[in-house]
Amino acid sequence: MSTSQSSPEISRSRDCAECPTEPVLERIASRVAEIGEGFSIRRALPNRQRRMVGAWCFLDHAGPVDYARGKGLNVGPHPHIGLQTFTWMIEGEILHRDSLGYEQVIRPGQVNLMTAGSGISHAEDAVNDEPGRLHAAQLWIALPDIERHRAPSFHHYPELPFLDDGGFRITVLAGEACGLQSPARVFSPLVGIDFSASAAAQTRVALKPGFEHAAMTLRGRVTIDGEVLEPGALLYLGTGRSSLHLACDDAAQMLLVGGEPFGEEILLWWNFVARTQEELQTATADWNAQRSFGEVKGSPSPRLVAPDISTIRLKKP
Repeated sequence: MSTSQSSPEISRSRDCAECPTEPVLERIASRVAEIGEGFSIRRALPNRQRRMVGAWCFLDHAGPVDYARGKGLNVGPHPHIGLQTFTWMIEGEILHRDSLGYEQVIRPGQVNLMTAGSGISHAEDAVNDEPGRLHAAQLWIALPDIERHRAPSFHHYPELPFLDDGGFRITVLAGEACGLQSPARVFSPLVGIDFSASAAAQTRVALKPGFEHAAMTLRGRVTIDGEVLEPGALLYLGTGRSSLHLACDDAAQMLLVGGEPFGEEILLWWNFVARTQEELQTATADWNAQRSFGEVKGSPSPRLVAPDISTIRLKKP
């Protein structure tokens, strides 16, 4: 996905507090942004307090929202470099098209993982013009320097490993947790887990102490080590935790992400992850000149234009 808003500044991953070496409970309000036309989302990453959680550098929570006939999601063709897009579908359907020629409908309980590498473009549209409902989380994973120029690729994962414990359905979206390994191919040590309950539930999940973690409630209320979390905030948990206690009194859903603290500085602007401002400027110019990113065929949505980056100056660290 892409924001339709202009990017007023370049996000520098180290332009925030250092990763703590101990557990914390740091509540961070998400902000409202817009994707496509009229679809508001809650953007939890990046933010001024925390730019990244492990290699996770972007987190949007879209919906749940009901839309009228002809008013479904329409995010036109747009580019990416230096990252992976990771879409977790909760309700509804989205049709992915990309410049490699893939067309893939993603449905509830499925993941689309697109590796941009050296450059790719894609579009995300409603499957049809019928009224519908949308609820999803989309995340970006920064590629380490050794992998960020790799050839682009796309993978669809219709089934993910899960277990039921204490009333929670625990689905491992990325990495390894609870003795389960996600099939999603990633390039940094990280984890992504969905916890869903239809009624009161509680469980304790083992964590890797060397990872930093953060949690976001997608619906309902979840108590995390005694801290109540509702949609609209990210709860940053720091490092050094070997386990986490989760509980809810009614139906709820929560996303937990984590990973080894990312050892490289990244720059994030619009739809690009890079290491220098010159790389961002080159990618912007190439996209607007219709170079380098291929063509997305079949999308009914207009091609997005990259905002002007020429007047933006990167702040010195």
